[in-house]
Amino acid sequence: MEIIISKLAELGLSGYEAKAYLSLLRENPATAYEVGKSSGVPTSKVYEVLKRLVEKGIISIIDEGRTRQYVPIEPEEFLNKHRNMIKTVIDSLENELSNIKGKKELLYIWNITEYDYLVDKVRRMIESAKKTILISIWKEEFALIEDRIRDALKRKVKVAVVHFGPPELKAGQIYHHPIEDTIYQEKGGRGIVIVVDSKEVLMGTVFRNNKIEGAWSRNRGSVTLAEDYIKHDIYIMKIVRRFDKTLKKRFGDRYAKLRDIFKDEEAI
Repeated sequence: MEIIISKLAELGLSGYEAKAYLSLLRENPATAYEVGKSSGVPTSKVYEVLKRLVEKGIISIIDEGRTRQYVPIEPEEFLNKHRNMIKTVIDSLENELSNIKGKKELLYIWNITEYDYLVDKVRRMIESAKKTILISIWKEEFALIEDRIRDALKRKVKVAVVHFGPPELKAGQIYHHPIEDTIYQEKGGRGIVIVVDSKEVLMGTVFRNNKIEGAWSRNRGSVTLAEDYIKHDIYIMKIVRRFDKTLKKRFGDRYAKLRDIFKDEEAI
């Protein structure tokens, strides 16, 4: 119940208002006295709280004889009302804030430290893609954005994915990375890099302790660097697909000698 109350608070209801509304959902119609008793709202506050809920259109007054009683708006109607209101506000602000913003493009780097925000940002980036998506990702995160990838493909967006761990489903051009275990041990977590339309980039790592370190930017240097990183991984994947046995024979299992960048035994 406390979780529901906190979520209702995010929609603009005070703690007492949320408790009164939930009380009426459980049992209605009810008098102010009954609402106060069942909700825990103090008697000195309950009339004021109910008055505010009436003004907000969340509850209504009905009269039965001499007793004033209250009934709540249905949950579905309540949520649709707030959903439409929030959408209207956001749409309005989108235009107004765009007019205020200067013409200079924002090239800063925005740090990301929350997993849900990281995944949500990746999904929104994919939704905004018009031409190309390059992405390097692990199966855990891929499962959370695959529906958006499929939608992008329907819009004729070109998609190339470097996938760590065998993908269960195919969506776009997927290149399976052959040594994901080695990469995980080296980095201490799962990495994610996405570049959309060669204009914006998100890079992040999901560490073993669930700590998130990530960043989003439209900085051209960051975008180019990340794009080249994914492209070069794909070049290697194409070579590995065709010459895997030869590479293992030459460089050892897991391509250990190839990955040793500080030594080249075959250099002349």
